[in-house]
Amino acid sequence: MALVLLPGLSNLIDDISEEKKLPPQVVEAALREALLKGYERYRRTMYLGISEDPFDEEYFSNFDVGLDLEEEGYRVLASKIIVEEVESEDHQIALQEVMQVADDAQEGDTVVLDVTPEKEDFGRMAAATTKQVLAQKLRDQQRRMIQEEFADLEDPVLTARVIRFERQSVIMAVSSGLGRPEVEAELPRRDQLPNDNYRANATFKVFLKEVSEVPRRGPQLFVSRSNAGLVVYLFENEVPEIQEGSVRIVAVAREANPPSRSVGPRTKVAVDSIEREVDPVGACIGARGSRIQQVVNELRGEKIDVIRWSQDPGQYIANSLSPARVEMVRLVDPVGQHAHVLVPPDQLSLAIGREGQNVRLAARLTGWKLDIKNSTEYDQSAEDAVVAELISQREQEEALQMEAEERLAAEQAARAEEDARLRELYPLPEDDEDYVEGDQLGESEQTEATASEEMPGEEPTSEEPAPEDDGEVAR
Repeated sequence: MALVLLPGLSNLIDDISEEKKLPPQVVEAALREALLKGYERYRRTMYLGISEDPFDEEYFSNFDVGLDLEEEGYRVLASKIIVEEVESEDHQIALQEVMQVADDAQEGDTVVLDVTPEKEDFGRMAAATTKQVLAQKLRDQQRRMIQEEFADLEDPVLTARVIRFERQSVIMAVSSGLGRPEVEAELPRRDQLPNDNYRANATFKVFLKEVSEVPRRGPQLFVSRSNAGLVVYLFENEVPEIQEGSVRIVAVAREANPPSRSVGPRTKVAVDSIEREVDPVGACIGARGSRIQQVVNELRGEKIDVIRWSQDPGQYIANSLSPARVEMVRLVDPVGQHAHVLVPPDQLSLAIGREGQNVRLAARLTGWKLDIKNSTEYDQSAEDAVVAELISQREQEEALQMEAEERLAAEQAARAEEDARLRELYPLPEDDEDYVEGDQLGESEQTEATASEEMPGEEPTSEEPAPEDDGEVAR
């Protein structure tokens, strides 16, 4: 078959490469695959209305498309195996036919043949299929490159621009770097901030939450404004001491979307200093609050408490309840990380916070279960009795859990031992084929010897039925 001409093929590939921001070789691969799908459609349409489609899913796996950029055209090629008798003309070719052009051809060799149909025979349906597949493959390649590009980003915080709204999500345009094309990212409702005004073309700092594969949509970027990583990034960019390493952020607890509208978003950040002469809290706040104010402005007025981390759990817990003043912290159950925090009556509501937000964030930040108690009404003996009962219940639950795990492990070990014993007594064929064959042979010889003893002086004949035991062994 002759080359099917595609005038302007090289320019077409270059234009698509420029428009889609894809390498030319990627566009060529997509075009070859699209033309091959078009050829499959051309072959299938030959059976429409006549008989059932005879092609299965892997039928065209030996076909390929070759592009000729110099002559601007393409060919459909088929790899066929040389055989004596042809059963499938699309996959095989007769040895006698090949030897007419190649005397050294041998059965089992593979030859590549040109099976390109005439351009006028290709058909409108096949051409439409080619166009659709090409567009889909280019979209898939774009998404795949986006996934690889953003998955390897060292800096997970991006500048995003609002472009449209879909249901409750905000669709934003983001770029992975200077000079790179913008791509779409989704900001779901749960990752938005209540104080943000998402108007068209408004820009925000967003945290790249994940790059995941969405069914029927391919790779999709999901960004967040509520992720704690965004707070860490903003502090790192505003506080030089964090960049230098003299101050470090130990933990962050954030409630960007409180359960009630009457409570605003709030964050607690625990910081520590590597150098004694550096005040970590003061470094993060800055002169007259200039540094922390930049972070607050970016988060649209979100309240931020910067507290000092301490190796002493009691001191750390007291610091985490800032701005409340704490009288005493009792670590009533260090193993279960349970503490009683004693505060003056006038500090009780402040320590708990509106709808419990302050103590809730402090518990997340420290990892301890915190009970805020009025220091003037605190009965230590009664509270210790209650805590002792709780500790006893926890220990009983842990003991039951451990007992159940040990019982399960013992049952599994017993089953494994029993399985091993049974397989030793009754080996399976896949365990040891030599054993089975040898066993069959030994049993057969033993059967013949027994038959000879029972009938002395008589030679066994071929008409004599085989012993049933031999069949048992074979099974």
